Amino acid sequence: MKADLLRHTPVKIEIMDTTLRDGEQTSGVSFVPHEKLMIARMLLEELCVDRIEIASARVSDGELEAAKNICRWAKSKGLQDRVEILGFVDDGTSLNWIEEAGGRVINLLTKGSLRHCEGQLKKTPQEHLRDIQANIKLALDRGFEVNVYLEDWSNGMKDSRDYVFQLMDGLKDCGVRRFMLPDTLGILNPLQVMEYFRQMTQRYPELHFDFHAHNDYDLAVSNVLAAVFSGAKGLHTSINGLGERAGNAPLASVEAILKDHFNASTNINEEKLNKASHIVESYSGIAIPPNKPIVGSSVFTQVAGIHADGDNKNNLYCNDLLPERFGRKREYALGKASGKANIRKNLEELGLELSEEAMKKVTQRIIELGDKKELVTQEDLPYIVSDVLKHTTIEERVKLVSYMVSTAYGLKPVASVRLEVNGTIYEETATGDGQYDAFVRCVRHIYKNKLKRDFPWLSNYMVSIPPGGRTDALVQTTIEWQYHDKTYRTHALDADQTEAAIKATIKLLNMINN
Repeated sequence: MKADLLRHTPVKIEIMDTTLRDGEQTSGVSFVPHEKLMIARMLLEELCVDRIEIASARVSDGELEAAKNICRWAKSKGLQDRVEILGFVDDGTSLNWIEEAGGRVINLLTKGSLRHCEGQLKKTPQEHLRDIQANIKLALDRGFEVNVYLEDWSNGMKDSRDYVFQLMDGLKDCGVRRFMLPDTLGILNPLQVMEYFRQMTQRYPELHFDFHAHNDYDLAVSNVLAAVFSGAKGLHTSINGLGERAGNAPLASVEAILKDHFNASTNINEEKLNKASHIVESYSGIAIPPNKPIVGSSVFTQVAGIHADGDNKNNLYCNDLLPERFGRKREYALGKASGKANIRKNLEELGLELSEEAMKKVTQRIIELGDKKELVTQEDLPYIVSDVLKHTTIEERVKLVSYMVSTAYGLKPVASVRLEVNGTIYEETATGDGQYDAFVRCVRHIYKNKLKRDFPWLSNYMVSIPPGGRTDALVQTTIEWQYHDKTYRTHALDADQTEAAIKATIKLLNMINN
């Protein structure tokens, strides 16, 4: 009942992104000042998040420089009140740091559990409350906007709820703009989030609560949605889910689920999510998994041919996660699971049309290549079509029965070849300056010594791969030959360069066989 009501009653959710603060606490991640500025500009101007948390006070000179750059830029754009910095209960030391940086919003870190209060601060709840109140008053008197983090709030609600309420009772009338409730250690499940959050919102209905999830149990997104369901007005996210340990709730996933499952609205510009994710991937050095929802390289790629067939007929395999929403497009992978529908989709993108017979040949070739290569891409397709449709009318009277090429450090490559010519099997072994050279020497020996026939002269050899420069790219080998005053050109395609050259050679031998 409540879920149906939420779906049909739009709610507006405020997004605070903490990529530049909590996200930078990912192990091995450290943004330099100009990277932090570029990310901040992207978050506020392109992605249109409501607020960004850019730093922790008193960390380092580099952190101060980065904060100054961002605050200077934000002030010039009238966005200063959307830039926040984490500060501490330290009698104004953090405020001085934030003021020097040019910030006007402090996210004051307080202890949200009795264990943290007594174990880390060595203070009573009353002492900690008085210190917080004094720091809030000092910040407000100096013109700062104040938000308050209740660090370890999840354990506080679980083990010391009276302490949490005592703290909130003492702070609710102190001028705090937002109370930010973190699952600092990522211990909660959605049912607990709903229970604890509802206790907060029912006891303090007039207050603004944010939820800050961590992903230790892979529940960050689910917990975020449970918080929204229970009255959260703001959510904390990071690009690609960066953050300590298992990270935070990833912005792209949170945005998609809020909109599609909860009828909630945000100010996020979805078309920029993919761009933002890849910029942060580049700056952070933390790769995006291919299967990561919304921004992963494979999430809008259909592999099974039946899916492409269904999409052709009535978008039968599409859901609300349309790639165009996120500045992307649907792709149809080419591999051993591909069918003609997948291939047709890719050919349409390239503006190519093939007959049914040609489609069968191309499909079969892609299946063969898919057994050797993880993924055949659209960029590979023109090469495959060309390879299949050229030379296919030649009668195959020269067949490569088997071959072996080997190489070892400090030794010349060796090849052994079994070749069938007009029904007779010939074998030869030879060394060469390279694997392909050793193969050619074997075949040349067969032709000259056993068949008593001239062997073509190789006059040019060219290797190319489709765009992209991947290490697993298909290789197209084009070889030019001279034979009896006539020039022949053959080419072949394979995941292995040597095998592509060997196939091109066998094609030539069939062309000149008589």
